[in-house]
Amino acid sequence: MSKADRVDRLFGLIGFPLSHSFSKRYFTDKFERDRITDAYYELFPLSALDQLPGLLNRHSNLRGLNVTIPYKQQILPYLHHIDEGAKAVGAVNTVYITEGQRLIGFNTDVYGFENSLYAWLLKERGQMQGIRALILGTGGAAKAVAYALKQLGIPHDWVSRRPASGQLGYEKLELGAYHLIVNTTPLG
Repeated sequence: MSKADRVDRLFGLIGFPLSHSFSKRYFTDKFERDRITDAYYELFPLSALDQLPGLLNRHSNLRGLNVTIPYKQQILPYLHHIDEGAKAVGAVNTVYITEGQRLIGFNTDVYGFENSLYAWLLKERGQMQGIRALILGTGGAAKAVAYALKQLGIPHDWVSRRPASGQLGYEKLELGAYHLIVNTTPLG
């Protein structure tokens, strides 16, 4: 029996691949530092999202999942409820699992980015007027950033390696037109 099966509360990360992730180390250290002994964090590399029901069946103590590439958008049909922010973005990065294995999706990128940006803009500029932003990338994190920028009234453009309608290609960038550049690509 693994440690994941011996704890009351299991948490983890789903995506594929997960070799780049530091989540397990981060949460293991946090649980130890905060003396949380009834919880464990594990990486669950799923090569296809249709493996999710089997994962849930194998681990009845699973209470939450972080979701990363490529499943932030694909997970939506598996959820029983989607938070309004995640619904507006069309992407989920955090899933709360109830005792009855109901899956509730959230997008914490929206709240984290919005709160951080708001505090920074007010501290550095004293205002938000006149800001124009550029979002590098078009995936789930980019959609969360765009939603937060819209909530703050900050106009933005998107840039992509393969631009769709309304997006810029990297070769057409004029960075001087932007006050804020947000990198949401997996390259970091």
